[in-house]
This record gives sequence, structure tokens and C-alpha cells, in this order.
Amino acid sequence: MADVRLRPMREDEYSVWYDAALETYAKEHAATGAWPEEEALERSRQEFGTLLPQGLASPGQHLYTILDQGRGDPLGMVWVAERGEPDTPHAFVYNIEIRHDQRGQGYGRAAMLALEQEVRALGLQRIALHVFGHNETALRLYERTGYRATNVLMAKDLG
Repeated sequence: MADVRLRPMREDEYSVWYDAALETYAKEHAATGAWPEEEALERSRQEFGTLLPQGLASPGQHLYTILDQGRGDPLGMVWVAERGEPDTPHAFVYNIEIRHDQRGQGYGRAAMLALEQEVRALGLQRIALHVFGHNETALRLYERTGYRATNVLMAKDLG
């Protein structure tokens, strides 16, 4: 099995990730029909600006670089936030990415398992996440690591 460790993301990694993530997030929302394509990038900027107003120093936000345990090579990233009311605090995964050339080797699964340790260290006992319905690879990953559906949103385009 793949073996990874998570370390806090560095500023140089953050700036590269941030620009790419804005575009990816906008495209995902446009692809689902949730946002009009011409508005998607601006809406993505607004959401990221709200969630990460101070970049890496944003309160309650934790961004990690996923590293190969043996070689130390960067394999991707994961972003988790502390969420919920005082009586239901939990972690919420906003983003997990594995480099394209490293996918299919178990690093996503290993990263999700490593994230559990980080979340426990934050004093939280639950991890929640959202996955776009068309992302079958991610759906399988989450199911294989013990996640279950808690809500299902569905839509039908009539145009």
C-alpha cells in the first residue's frame, strides 16, 4: 500500500495551488450547471476569498501537502476546515488532489487515512465532504475509505 505523510502547505505551494484550484472549482460548478460558465470564475474567487481571506493563515483552515513517505516527493494536496456548531464540530474536506501522474497507485486512499490522524489531532471526531456526482473515481475512493452518503442532491435539465 502507498505510504504518505501530510505536512502543512508552504506559501510557494499555496500560490501555485490557489490559482489552479480557482479554475478547477469554477469549471466543476459550470459543468454541473450550478453556475453559468461566464460567471463561474468570479463566483469561485468570491467563495475562496470568503473561506481563505488570509491565505494559509486563515482561521480554521488547514492545507497540507501530501508527500510520499519514503522519497518525500510531493504527490498532491488536501484542504480541510474546522466546521460546525460547538455541539457538532467536525472537519470538512474542501479539496484533495493527487498529481495526475501519481493517480491509481493508492495515494488518495493513503492521504485520506493520514488526514484522519490530523483531524483527530484537531480534536474532531468526524470528517464530512462534498463530491460532484460525475466524479466516479472520487466517489469510489470515499466509499472504500468508509464514507457514506448523508445527503444526495439530484437535478434534471429541462432545456
